[in-house]
Amino acid sequence: MPDSPSEHEPSAARNIYAFGITSFLNDTASEMAYWVLPAFLASLGAGPAQVGLIEGVAESVASFAKLFSGYLTDRIDRRKPVVVAGYFAANAVKPLLALATAWWHILLIRFTDRLAKGVRGAPRDVMVAESVPKHKLGAAYGLIQSMDSAGAIAGPLAALVLLSRSGIRSVFWAAAIPGALCVLVAMLGIRESKRASGRDSAASSVSNPGAGKAPSGNTTIDRNSIKLPANFYFVLVAVSLFSIGNSSDMFLVLRAQNVGIPVALAPLLGLVFNITYTLASWPAGWFSDHGSRRLVASAGYAIFAAVYFVFGRATSTLVIWIAMAVYGFYYALTQPVLKALVVDTVDESVRGRALGIYFFVTSVATLAASLITGELWKHYGAGIPFYFSAILALAAAGLLQGAGRVRTGLADRV
Repeated sequence: MPDSPSEHEPSAARNIYAFGITSFLNDTASEMAYWVLPAFLASLGAGPAQVGLIEGVAESVASFAKLFSGYLTDRIDRRKPVVVAGYFAANAVKPLLALATAWWHILLIRFTDRLAKGVRGAPRDVMVAESVPKHKLGAAYGLIQSMDSAGAIAGPLAALVLLSRSGIRSVFWAAAIPGALCVLVAMLGIRESKRASGRDSAASSVSNPGAGKAPSGNTTIDRNSIKLPANFYFVLVAVSLFSIGNSSDMFLVLRAQNVGIPVALAPLLGLVFNITYTLASWPAGWFSDHGSRRLVASAGYAIFAAVYFVFGRATSTLVIWIAMAVYGFYYALTQPVLKALVVDTVDESVRGRALGIYFFVTSVATLAASLITGELWKHYGAGIPFYFSAILALAAAGLLQGAGRVRTGLADRV
């Protein structure tokens, strides 16, 4: 980015902290509500088939919403209303869980929640990219991810306290408090970022074709003519390959139970990895700003492979606890860093499209991963699906490093 850090830092600090606090509050509300949702569904008479339908529909609509929102992001001038509307819709329906009397009510609420999450994702991440200099992008995504995962710790803890004093429906009502605060912070704290100066140079290049050849600015007028570069597709292939083996974390919980960890301690498994995830996300993003994002993400995939290999072979509960703590490093080294890598590989005027495709493809592949893992477990036992996932993760790490060998400038992206 052509601008100096000093030109961005005041507004960047406000926006990044606002996004971080918003993510923390939103995830606190979400984890409060949905941590107890399986038990609530069971109390309404829903079985595994209904739970599978609800989650399948919810994740599918989120996938398509992410793809749509990515294209929409590149075509609108004001993204804040979309982001705020996404947070508002998701948090407006959470308290309605307390009024649900049938499982299909939950289906409608989950549909709305995931639709809102899918729609707000790409514009939020593009606004973050527009708020900071390029050399601070990883740290920005990392800080927001740390706040998000901190909410994943606070939410279940708050739910446990409430459950010890009252019923499940009180948890849903209480989730409205951080949800409302989330929307308030989004409305008042987030500022619409001024488009990067490359957009201005694009306009000047139309009125003065002989103007300078600034790589990020002279091709943003006709967005439909801008093609995503080879680097982006290499990254997408690597991430998709990994995602085919990245099944639901519920399989880790099931495996832990097989090894001997009681069902009652399952929530603590999530707490263990979320603590590591929270503490490591910002440093991982910062490190990717000062080194190679591909190397950092590849290290995350290697950690994932090691954890899954251990889960495939483990016979000791202590090993499971240690592996689960290490698992948080995989999330920290990949989630914020890969978003920064995607943004790095494309022209600023198609960031939304790139993020939308990235989110969509990985979501679909992850859905397929759970089906594959389930079938492998059913036919070949618990170990094989974990070894399969570990192999794919290592292959994806190698492919991600290979993506760095593709040399394409912005001039080649058009």
